[in-house]
Amino acid sequence: MSLGIQRLGVLGGAFDPPHLAHQALAQAAIAQLSLDELRVLPTGQAWHKIRTLSTAEHRLAMTRLAFADLPKVVVDEREIRREGPTFTVHTLRELHAEYPDAELFLVLGEDQARAFSTWHEFEAIPQLAIICVAARAILTNEEATSGTQNSSSSDPMLKHFHPLKMPNMPVSATLIRARIADHQDILPLVTEPVARYIANHHLFETI
Repeated sequence: MSLGIQRLGVLGGAFDPPHLAHQALAQAAIAQLSLDELRVLPTGQAWHKIRTLSTAEHRLAMTRLAFADLPKVVVDEREIRREGPTFTVHTLRELHAEYPDAELFLVLGEDQARAFSTWHEFEAIPQLAIICVAARAILTNEEATSGTQNSSSSDPMLKHFHPLKMPNMPVSATLIRARIADHQDILPLVTEPVARYIANHHLFETI
């Protein structure tokens, strides 16, 4: 267990595969939140995913390669090793118990932020961690609810979101998988070690 952690970030996801926008989000969180450590957690049994994910071993290996060069990042296996569905609220409670003196920061990308109100026990999460979201996601939600006089139509969770400044990066795991299946280069979207791992293990060659 690491000692002296006062500001602990948590970044989860399928990472199927991890890409450059994931790295940019991690770097933004570490710098803008002055994190002592950022835990990156590949999801285990993803209750919300319709598509079957790559095996946990592949996703864990790719995640380790993707974040290997980022200081203060620790790839955490707990969600992959956990039995049953993966819920972020359980991970936050575990980390709170392990680091009772640390302030927790939950780092979300745009897709995660949009779906936040569908998460298991999502109302409890703001009590456990400060929710930090790529700024573009917050702006998109605000724009979607602007222009209406009915304030109840606004997402009440927005007040809990802390914005992270992020460049506009039109990259997603879905796009990467599609490019691989279409025999297109993915190096502009992922690191070279991740691209090599995908090629060596023939991942995502069919959708």
